[in-house]
Amino acid sequence: MARRHAPARNRVWAERAAEAERAVRSRSLRRLAVVPGTRIGRVATNRPVGPRTLLGPWHYWWQAHLLDCLLDAQLREPSDRRGRELAALVRGIRLRNLGRWTNDYYDDIAWLALAVRRAGVRLRRTGPNAVAAITAQLRAGHTPDGGGGIWWRRGDDFKNAPANGPAAILLARTGDVARAVAIVDWMAATLVDPETGLVRDGIRPDPVTGVWAVEGLAYTYCQGVYLGACVELAERDGDPRWARRAAAVVEAVREHLAEPDGVIGGYDDGGDGGLFNGILARYLADAAVRLPALAPTAAHLVTASAERAWENRAADASGPVLAHDWRRPARRPRAGTPESALSVQLSGWMLLEAAARLERGR
Repeated sequence: MARRHAPARNRVWAERAAEAERAVRSRSLRRLAVVPGTRIGRVATNRPVGPRTLLGPWHYWWQAHLLDCLLDAQLREPSDRRGRELAALVRGIRLRNLGRWTNDYYDDIAWLALAVRRAGVRLRRTGPNAVAAITAQLRAGHTPDGGGGIWWRRGDDFKNAPANGPAAILLARTGDVARAVAIVDWMAATLVDPETGLVRDGIRPDPVTGVWAVEGLAYTYCQGVYLGACVELAERDGDPRWARRAAAVVEAVREHLAEPDGVIGGYDDGGDGGLFNGILARYLADAAVRLPALAPTAAHLVTASAERAWENRAADASGPVLAHDWRRPARRPRAGTPESALSVQLSGWMLLEAAARLERGR
C-alpha cells in the first residue's frame, strides 16, 4: 500500500542556487547594446548599461562561465525562458567577439566550447560549428614544446594547467581521447608537485638558457580542471590511473588548500581570480557524483564551502551577494569591491549549483 504522505525531497541547495541565479540575472544579464535577441553579462554591477557595453572591458571566459551557470540552472529547474536566454547569450558572445568563436587564448575558447557543447540541442544551428572551430584551434595548439601540452595563448611561450585541463575535458568529450590522455599525462608528469600533490600553474622557458621551468603557484582552479580531466578519462579511457590521480588531487586540496573544516580558502581578487574557486567546486561535485569513492571528501569540501559562503552572504535589492572569499562576510557590491565583479558572483553561484547537484545526486 502506497504511503499517503511521502516526505518532500530536500531542496535547500536548489532553492539557494535559484536565489543566486535570480540575483545575477537581475544585476548582470542584459541585451548586448541595442541588438535584439541577444544577452551578455555586465562585468561589474556598477558599470553603466547602454551602447558603450560594446566598447567596455571584454572578458570572454567570464561569459562562458555565465553560460555554464545558466545550464546548471536549466538542469536544476528547466524553463522555456531560460532556454531562450541560453541561445541569446551565445549570440551575444559571438557578436561581442566580432563575429568569431575563437580568440588567442586557448583556455578561453575551451571554456566556451565546453558550455556550448553542454547546451546541445538548444544551440543546434550554431553549437556544432562553434565546437568544431574551437577544437580545431586547440589541436593546433598541442605541440611537443616543453614535453607536450597546449599553449596558454597563441604566440606565447607559456603552457599551463588552466588551458590544458579544460582542453583535455573537451577533447575527451568530443572523441579525441588519445590526445586528451597525452595532455593529462603531460600535466601529471610536469605540473603536479611531487611533494604536495597540487597542480602548479604552468611552465615556460628561461629567456637566456631556454630551460623550461615550473611556475609554482597552485591556484584552486588548476586543481579543478586537472580533477575534471581525470574524472572524464576515468569514464572514457578506463585505465585505473585516472581514478588514482583524481583521488590524489582531491586529497591534496583537502590537506593544502582547504581549512580544517573543509572550507576552500579565498583568492583576493575581483578579476579573473574571482572564478577560480567556483571552478574547483564544479569539478569536486562532478567527481563526487561520477566516482563514488571520492564522494566523502569531495562532497564535504563543496558543502562546507557552500554553507560558509551562504552564512557570509550580504544582500541587496536583487538578492544574495556572495563574497570573493567564502570564509569572510560579503560586502554589498560597489565600485572597488570584488563583490561587484561578475566573476565573483558567478563563482558563488557555481558553488551553490554544485551543492544542488550533490543534493539531487546526478
